[in-house]
Amino acid sequence: MLTTDEITEIFYLCDDFSKEFDKSYKKHILVAESDKKTRNKPNRLSHSEVMTILITFHLGGFRNLKHYYVFYVKQHLNGEFPRLVSYNRFVELQQQAVFPLVIFLKLCRMGQCTGISFVDSTTIKACHIKREKMNKVFSGIATKGKGTLGWFFGFKLHLIINDKGEILSFVITQGNVDDREPLQYESFIEKVSGKLYADRGYISQTLRDILFVDGIHFVTKMRNNMKGGEIPLQDRIYLRKRAIIETVNDELKNICQIEHTRHRSFTNFISNLVAGLLAYSFLPKKPSINVEFVEDFSIDPKTGKFKLLERLKS
Repeated sequence: MLTTDEITEIFYLCDDFSKEFDKSYKKHILVAESDKKTRNKPNRLSHSEVMTILITFHLGGFRNLKHYYVFYVKQHLNGEFPRLVSYNRFVELQQQAVFPLVIFLKLCRMGQCTGISFVDSTTIKACHIKREKMNKVFSGIATKGKGTLGWFFGFKLHLIINDKGEILSFVITQGNVDDREPLQYESFIEKVSGKLYADRGYISQTLRDILFVDGIHFVTKMRNNMKGGEIPLQDRIYLRKRAIIETVNDELKNICQIEHTRHRSFTNFISNLVAGLLAYSFLPKKPSINVEFVEDFSIDPKTGKFKLLERLKS
C-alpha cells in the first residue's frame, strides 16, 4: 500500500505535466464556427487527479478498480481528493484521460538507452480462449494468437527495455501479429541504439539488415541447423541475461496488473494498460543486470605461458 507522501509525489508529477499538456492542447484544438454557445465548465476531478488514482490503483495491490475507488479512495483519501465524483462518472473521466496518460508515459516516464537493450512480447488476454466467440467488447478488435503457453484471444504487448529494467518503447498489436513485425516500425525503435538482444523467435536475416541500417546490432541465438560464425562471448553472456525482460513482463502482470478480463470498453482497456506501464515506472526497484569485463592473467596448460583472458563478471 502506498503512503500519503508517495501518492502526493505522483500527483505533483502528473499535475505539472497536465498543466503543460493543457496549454499545448488548447493551442492546437479546432474550434467549430457556430452561433450556438457551448459550455466549457471544468470537471470536478482534473486530469491529474484521475491519472493519479489510476496509477496508484496499479501500485496498491487491489484487483478491482471499483473496490479501490469506492472503499479506499472515497473513504481514506478524501483529504487528498476533496472533490470526488461517483464511480460511474469516474469511469467517464477515465476515458477522457487516456490521451494525457499516453503522452505522459511517452514523454516523461520512459528510460534512456544505454547501448544494451532487450526486446520481447507478452500476451494480453481479453478473455478465456473458450469464450472468444461470446466476447462482444473486443469483437473485431482482438484476435486469436498462439504464445509459448498455447492459444489465446487478445493482444500482444511488445516491449524494449534497457539493462536497468526501464521501458524504452512499447507497441500494442493484435494477437496474431508476428513478433518481428513491430521492429520494422520506426517509432518503435527510434530510441534504441547499440545492441538489441532477442530470443530465437526473432531470427530473421532481413530484419537484421534493416536494423543494421538504423545503427542497431541485432543479436539472437543461433538455431542448430544454421550456419555462421560463433557468437562472441560478450553477446553470449547478454543473451543468457535476456531473462530480465521476462521478469519485467511478470511484474507488469502480477504487480501492476496490466491484464484482466473484466473490461467493458476498449478505451478502458487502453487506459488500464497504460496506467499499469506508468505504475511500473514508479516502482522503486526494477529488475536490472550488472555485467562488466574483468582482465585475468592465467597460464595456458598447453604452452605453459601466461595469456590474457577477458571474462565477464556479473
